Amino acid sequence: MFNVGDKIVYPMHGAGVIDSIEEKDILGEKQSYYILKMPGEVKVMVPIAKAEEIGVRNIIDKSSAEKVIGVLEQDETQMDKNWNKRYRDNMEKMKTGDIYEIADVVRNLSFKQKEKGLSTGEKKMLNNAKQILISELVLAEQVSKEEVEQLVDSKINTSYMMFRSENIDQESVVNKFIPFDGTGTGTTN
Repeated sequence: MFNVGDKIVYPMHGAGVIDSIEEKDILGEKQSYYILKMPGEVKVMVPIAKAEEIGVRNIIDKSSAEKVIGVLEQDETQMDKNWNKRYRDNMEKMKTGDIYEIADVVRNLSFKQKEKGLSTGEKKMLNNAKQILISELVLAEQVSKEEVEQLVDSKINTSYMMFRSENIDQESVVNKFIPFDGTGTGTTN
């Protein structure tokens, strides 16, 4: 059981604060609900009786937040080449509500976006996963959304450069030995 003011995570929606606990009569059935204040001034009602079943949990602490950031600093994990299977696998990770799995999805899809681009569905998934990740880190670290967005982007960019630098170095080697002068001859004047 959670209390008013508790910071919790609602899987697939992100982190929020319990604004109140209210009893509502919906379709003739009285139930108690957590009223969550989510980022962007969105309010969500979660039935208290089903909260545990649907995976509502407390937000992570500061030391766990550092470990989550560590996930962003690692190389991508193996993903299926078939975008449909990859999408389903990533959706399963997100449904768990596990912040480490969500960070894994954010990092993997960010790498994939930098390399090849993403389908519309995967772009949407990346944006959703990123917002879920950011919403929890904002509450865990008690910093602004902008600071967390900057940190997440920076960690992903740094790890991408570190783990993909061999590809970048090969491209620059080709440019050194085959200079392009714009004439089409490959020679310089």
